Formats: sequence, C-alpha cells, structure tokens
Amino acid sequence: MKTPDSRFYCPLISVGTITLDENESSHAVRVCRACAGDTLQLSDGVGHYADALIEVADAKACQVRVDTVIEATNPRPKVSLGIACLKDDALEEVVFHAAQTEIDKIIFLRTDFSQEPKNSDLKKTVRRAELKSLVSLKQSKKAWMTAIEGPVEFDKWLESYKGDLILCDIDGDRQLNLSASDNASASSDSSGANESSNKNAMPITLLVGPEGGFSPREIEAIKTFQNGKVHLLNLGNTRLRARTAAIIALGKIL
Repeated sequence: MKTPDSRFYCPLISVGTITLDENESSHAVRVCRACAGDTLQLSDGVGHYADALIEVADAKACQVRVDTVIEATNPRPKVSLGIACLKDDALEEVVFHAAQTEIDKIIFLRTDFSQEPKNSDLKKTVRRAELKSLVSLKQSKKAWMTAIEGPVEFDKWLESYKGDLILCDIDGDRQLNLSASDNASASSDSSGANESSNKNAMPITLLVGPEGGFSPREIEAIKTFQNGKVHLLNLGNTRLRARTAAIIALGKIL
C-alpha cells in the first residue's frame, strides 16, 4: 500500500464511499499511478482531512473509502493579503506563491495606480487565481485553502474593513510583533481560554500597492484608518517589484 506525496481536493469529505471528480481522479490514477488498495490523503480546504482507501481506480471517477475524518488543530488563519491589480500575469504569480503560505485570503484591489485594463472585470484572472490557490492547497498540504476575492475598489474595501492593517513603508519597522496585541487581549480575558481568544482575534490585512505604490491620498487614508491598528513594515533598502514585495512581506509576518 502506498500514499502519493500530495493531497487531493474533495470539497465534501465524509465517512463512507466517495467518488472524486474527474480532475482529482485523473491526477491520482494517471499522474500518480495510484491503484486499488492505495491510500490517498484528502483535504476539503476548510480544515478537514482524511486518509482514503482506493476501492475503484478509475481515472474519470475514482472511488475511495473514508473511515475517519480528521479536523485540523490549527484555526483558520487571520492574516490576509490585499494587493493592487497588476498587469500581465503578475497577480497569478503572486497567488501561486502566497497561497502556499497560511493566509486566509487574497483580495485584488483597484487602486489609483492599478495597472490592469480599466474596462476589465478580471474574471479570467480571478478564475485562474482560484485554480492556483487550489494547486497550492494540495502541494503545501495546508488545512485551509486561501480564498480569492475582488476585484474591489480600494476606497470601498477600506471603508467596510474592520481589522488591523500592515503597510509596507520605508519608515516602518524591520520586524513586527503582531502577537503582542493578541497576548494583551488574552490576558484581559477573564476566561483565559486560548481557543476563544483565537476566534475573537482581529483580522490582519497586509497591503501591497501596484508598481509605483499607493497614491499619497491612499497612503493617508491607510495611516489614518480608525477601525483597527495600523502597522508600518520596512522591507529593506532596495526598491522591490510589487509581486516581490508581497512575498517578502508575508515571510516577515507569518
């Protein structure tokens, strides 16, 4: 009995016999050469796993048996990435790398200096980004799939958002202690329950502008944001492309 070194996506994991969709079936049987009696690791992207025994190795409709569903011990991530719409395939590249980390979602923001065609609804880009996120879920063996949202106007998003913000800024700190506020909340909680503290923790969104950065007007709106704390993060002395800044910044805060 062998187990392919990958997870397979199954949106509805339950005890009993499950038929995988054609994409996952083909990946298991044709690419990984899995056979009846082999074990597949399933993930639903919302915190559940299962080891599934292949009963019928069909490349179009692989049937597996699940005896136990395992719930992830780590809660859904509270850190998200808000990135300005970029040209070419830059957004897909960002998603491919960022979605391998433990972040909640990636929001595509239309900013003053966004570089995507102004008449574009980005439907194809969003769909391809969702597929990249799915691939990253399976490859990185995460418990939670990174959601893709947008595109949305930056001003509208900021107006409705409640949580903490991180802005990459030359005058910011080289390292951020994001757990400090969480620890303060936990110590003031009379119950002292860590699980409750995690559920009530404020979301955090890392903001990355387009090439050239956010406009002065947008930077002022971020720095004067009132519905959460604002952290400034310094990424070093060199000027970075937007897609590079996003990944380096995530590496510093996760």
